[in-house]
Amino acid sequence: MWGSGARFYWGRKETKGVKGVVVVFAWLSSDEKHLRRFVDLYASSGWNSLICHSEFLNMFLPDKATSIAFGLIGELVEELKSKPLPVVFAAFSGGPKACMYKVLQIIAGKCEEQPDEVKYQSLRDCICGYIYDSSPVDFTSDLGTRFVLHPSVLKMNQPPRVVAWMANAIASGLDSLFINRFEAQRAEYWQTLYSSVNMGPFLILCSEDDELAPYQIICNFSQRLQELGGDVKLVKWTSSPHVGHFKHHPTEYKAHVTELLEKAGSIYFQRIQQLNNERMSLGGSSDQIHEVCNLSKAAANSNESFGRVAVEPSDHFFLPSSMEIQPASVQDEQKERLIHLQTNQPAISAHSVLGGMLFDVCIPKNVEDWDIKGGSFSRRQRYGSSSGRNNPFNPMKCMRRSRL
Repeated sequence: MWGSGARFYWGRKETKGVKGVVVVFAWLSSDEKHLRRFVDLYASSGWNSLICHSEFLNMFLPDKATSIAFGLIGELVEELKSKPLPVVFAAFSGGPKACMYKVLQIIAGKCEEQPDEVKYQSLRDCICGYIYDSSPVDFTSDLGTRFVLHPSVLKMNQPPRVVAWMANAIASGLDSLFINRFEAQRAEYWQTLYSSVNMGPFLILCSEDDELAPYQIICNFSQRLQELGGDVKLVKWTSSPHVGHFKHHPTEYKAHVTELLEKAGSIYFQRIQQLNNERMSLGGSSDQIHEVCNLSKAAANSNESFGRVAVEPSDHFFLPSSMEIQPASVQDEQKERLIHLQTNQPAISAHSVLGGMLFDVCIPKNVEDWDIKGGSFSRRQRYGSSSGRNNPFNPMKCMRRSRL
């Protein structure tokens, strides 16, 4: 697949027996044939390979690096959507500056052009390790000149004088035009690499005589990661060419890479188990909260159905909703019972002598100062005694009280 000024493709993409995915950020002068041995190395441990080739200008133009980074992430997310797997980033030489640090910014939600951060959460959970081979290199203004003139790039021992002169002239022009921008990008670049310290173990492979990736810079990077709490393993050789450690030290190189891939797979399994346990615990709590909320909602609806709220546990009301949930035959039976009780009770005319006496005794003259919800009245004053609350109406009691 092709991006803006760069390309990415699957070096190995099996569907069965896959243990993970290694995302390879290749060095600038590399080709598919140069990376074949690394693809086979990862495949021997059961890992697929997604390879990204970046152009030289990606190190100096962040927009070009961002463009290829979005395409790479989209391809990786689409692959992991059906079957999540552990992911390891393998960076060679200038690969971190040309693309990988932009990938880290997008995943962490720190990229200005980023449209949505939520869909990258699953990818963050899958990243479980890093491999730095002859990397990271420091991003300085003369970095491009050193890369262009290096024998591994030109495929010759000594560059022509014309090429060296042109490269130095371009570097001087870039210094005069973009010196402040380069320094800002350099600080952002290192800060992004350090921010990935908690995303998995680190395997750093370097050489003491590497001119493009000086040992002191890589050693400082390793020490800083350890100070931040990272799991770092630094492997150095006394003499080994730039990005040529696997070729000159195949046995040691394979052993270290295999160890890191196994550790990354173990960390991913533990991480998934922890996430599942957290989701199960949160799921149980949410069910309980949901049940309590449903009970509260049901109580509120029942109170609203008869127009008041029960203040005390002894308050008893006839709930219309209790009849609504009963079968029709039960409702009809209750209605007939209520009608029967009402027809059997003696009727008292409001215009009779007895009705007038009852009205004078039972109906208060002044109700303006009454507080219906006040707590100063006792329960007997508001509702009558508990023994007589359910007794049938007796008009003789009212007559005796009126005579007194």
